[in-house]
Amino acid sequence: MILTDTHTHLYSEAFDDDQKEMMQRAIDAGVDRFFVPAIDSTYTSSMLQLKKDFPSKVHLMAGLHPTHVKENFKKELAHVKSLLEKKSMVAVGEIGVDLYWEQKYFSQQLEAFETQIYWSLEHNLPIVIHCRDAFDEVFEVLENFRGKSVSGIFHCFTGTLEHAKLAVNLNLKLGIGGVVTFKNGKIDQFLDQINIENIVLETDAPYLAPVPYRGKRNESSYLLKIAEKVAQIYSMSLEEVAQITTDNSRNIFGV
Repeated sequence: MILTDTHTHLYSEAFDDDQKEMMQRAIDAGVDRFFVPAIDSTYTSSMLQLKKDFPSKVHLMAGLHPTHVKENFKKELAHVKSLLEKKSMVAVGEIGVDLYWEQKYFSQQLEAFETQIYWSLEHNLPIVIHCRDAFDEVFEVLENFRGKSVSGIFHCFTGTLEHAKLAVNLNLKLGIGGVVTFKNGKIDQFLDQINIENIVLETDAPYLAPVPYRGKRNESSYLLKIAEKVAQIYSMSLEEVAQITTDNSRNIFGV
């Protein structure tokens, strides 16, 4: 059984003391593929070292996270562009709009989001979208690219059934993480109305740990708990869910 964590910040400072042990726990749990999103340039060296340490298991993305879009966002975007031109990245992410923390750089977030989608098309790469308190804004941008071969993942999906259908209609998979295990997470109530071919699994480690670890540091080994919940929702075996969602990740990333 091979599980795929399509979104995990393995380079996070939260893992400074036990990164290799944490990785081994995940591998022991059946997680064999790790897709690692970018935040900004300050994490690039840590990401490249991670790839060096786990060359066959770790796959890197390049992107500027919306919460890190500040006054220097043009310089940060230039860094993303330089990484993409090296042709070693498997996706552009995570990118998008986040209006939860502040709205000061909203227009810059939109510009960065659109710019990076254009680059994904230039490099024939999928995108990985971050959206928080900004579904309308994200979908408005995506509609501008309808029919232009955009594909990817709506990471940490927490929207409604209508949002889910919109995302799927725009050629995006839903990234299902720890929220699916929360009593108040709500997506477990309608997820089975979305074909399982349209979802992938993720942890977003070290954030959003699933039940029974909620509130603690998340790690990729906990993907097993998410997969078990998804298997329950779809009335499938754990092995079937692992196979289908891993195949879905292969279709997205080409890895």
